[in-house]
Amino acid sequence: MLGAILGGVVLAAGFVGAVGLFEAFVERLSRRNNFEFGQARMWGSFGYAIVALVAGFVFPINPLALFWIGSALGVLQLCVQLFWHPQRAEAPEPGQTKPTTPSVADMVALLKSRKVWAVIVFVLLSWTFYTVFDQQKFPDFYVSMFDTPSHGQNAYGILNSVQVFLEAAMMGVVPLIMRRIDVRNTLLLGATVMFVRIFGCGMLHGPVAISLVKMLHALEVPLFVLPIFRYFTLHFNPALSATLYLVGFNLASQLGNVVLSAPLGTLRDQIGYQPTFLVIAGVVLVSLLWVFFVLKRDHQDVEGDPFVPAPAKVA
Repeated sequence: MLGAILGGVVLAAGFVGAVGLFEAFVERLSRRNNFEFGQARMWGSFGYAIVALVAGFVFPINPLALFWIGSALGVLQLCVQLFWHPQRAEAPEPGQTKPTTPSVADMVALLKSRKVWAVIVFVLLSWTFYTVFDQQKFPDFYVSMFDTPSHGQNAYGILNSVQVFLEAAMMGVVPLIMRRIDVRNTLLLGATVMFVRIFGCGMLHGPVAISLVKMLHALEVPLFVLPIFRYFTLHFNPALSATLYLVGFNLASQLGNVVLSAPLGTLRDQIGYQPTFLVIAGVVLVSLLWVFFVLKRDHQDVEGDPFVPAPAKVA
């Protein structure tokens, strides 16, 4: 029991909290050094794919080994943070204003913005429901379709690995898509793929069909996460991008997971996996229809870094 309590604290602070912090940090570096955030985030998905593949084979042999492997990787990550120091930002050119660090008052003032709450509500009704579906419901549902749990776990590990490899590739492609169809439409496309994935799992049967639908996750994550970041830096002060992401996306989704896990778990116990998936898909569809009228277009209320679309081809 003591190990479970301490483990819960460590996992919450060291993984759930750190993921959003690292992503916000890398996004800030990408803008400071003029490279696409998706190109850096791609390597995170690539590492995830390798670990998912290893975990699928190690877990049936000895689940405790995953904790030792995770601890070793955590030590390596700690060493990176201790001994690697990124270059300081260069001094501004004459005539340019030096970027300022936002104050606590600036951060608190964000909660008074209707634009921020529009994004938070959208995240709660889409990404949060999807996270509960994908992390808490889908793995057991998928494993239950096999003869033995070990076969299901091995298959899920391989499937998850392939899916994340594709996700890593899409991380490098989505910035190009954003430049072609703009940020708002890319985010709407991600929410549409999210709905199709959940709805498909609620309607289809058999491991082959469900595996094919699972591959949509490789499209959905890059189409949702990258445009969310760019939406914040486009329509808000870029100096507040980390706060906006950690509060408007990461914190909102995690608090939503806490609130929704028990009710959706109870609903699954009463009506089963696939009917629950259809209920979740319905909520995501409602959020998609609502946010279609709420999200700002790329040329509206630009308070941050203007978005530069792809240049038109000359005949």
